[in-house]
Amino acid sequence: MSKKDIHKLKIGVLGGGQLGLMMAQEASKLCLDIHFLDKEKTYPVSAVSHHITCGDYNNYDDVIAFGQDKDIITIEIENVNVDALKELEKKGVEVWPQADVISIIKDKGQQKNFYTENNIPTSPYHLYNDSKEVLSAIKSKEIDYPFVQKSRLAGYDGKGVTVIEGENDLYKVFDCPSVVEQKISIRKELAMIIGRYQNDDISTFELTEMVFNPVGNLLDYLLCPADVGESITQECRSIATDIITKLDMRGILAVEFFLTEDNEIIVNEVAPRPHNSGHHTIEANRKSQYGMLLDIITNLPKVDNSSHSLSAIYNILGDKNHTGAPIYEGIDKVLSLSDTYVHLYNKSITKPLRKMGHVTVLADTKSELIDKINYIKENLKVIS
Repeated sequence: MSKKDIHKLKIGVLGGGQLGLMMAQEASKLCLDIHFLDKEKTYPVSAVSHHITCGDYNNYDDVIAFGQDKDIITIEIENVNVDALKELEKKGVEVWPQADVISIIKDKGQQKNFYTENNIPTSPYHLYNDSKEVLSAIKSKEIDYPFVQKSRLAGYDGKGVTVIEGENDLYKVFDCPSVVEQKISIRKELAMIIGRYQNDDISTFELTEMVFNPVGNLLDYLLCPADVGESITQECRSIATDIITKLDMRGILAVEFFLTEDNEIIVNEVAPRPHNSGHHTIEANRKSQYGMLLDIITNLPKVDNSSHSLSAIYNILGDKNHTGAPIYEGIDKVLSLSDTYVHLYNKSITKPLRKMGHVTVLADTKSELIDKINYIKENLKVIS
């Protein structure tokens, strides 16, 4: 894209969830003209933006109608109508990341094939069309217990993932196109956000270490930087750079890694958008993941995005026994902590293990981070 006055650009975002909310907050710093497409005008982004169009980002006509008067389209969720984005590209609308890239990443089967074809380390896998094929593969010993099954489409926040430990778990097998991987021994789960600018410059954020909720299979908290040593960090950065370059992608990419018990690094999956593993960058870095994305799509130059503090994120999840209008019990205690930043997602209903917000904490030492996370865990509850 040639240099333009960024204030004359009309930017469209497919999705109006919490990522859109934080994107809009960042866009407001530069008074960017940013608009959102989602099914309801009451979704999270409505807390900070009135530029919301009601529609379905999976519907071809809705995406075309929304995008045709925009200069730039980006996403906060990858499960969107790619055919519509390709047509908008033909009409001269800039789509970042590109429609072809989203098409590969939104399908976990295509993702895995991409890794294999491009010599990117990932766990062995099989692709199946339905539960009948999975059960047949078990019977023929093509796959063994324990294994992990992932829906090829539309999975997020632990949804679309099931772990099958043995015969007693077979009722949990998905009846849909899926990826099946043998369960491996994981020492740590790691993530890195990487951005690639329109002039091909590349920038990365620090490697993070993720700890997952064992029930919901979604992020409980993370620590940054990851405690893995420089060689592992450099290997992750090299792999992330390899992926975004071979995709020829412009935008930001979240790359999730497994560090195995054998000290091998393998790619779990990627997301072509802002990600839970990068929320801490809002307070901990000189440029956040949202600022980087907006710089890339508006063709602004690469700037310093280094961190100025150790940081951690704690995900605020709905209590497992509560559904209804949310009450944030103990939030006053959390707000009293120094260098602690609460982000609520403007969700009108809490549900068990639903992401209702996050808390970022900064500290001088890892032990201080852990102490703060434990305090927040003990004192902050989302009930109804």
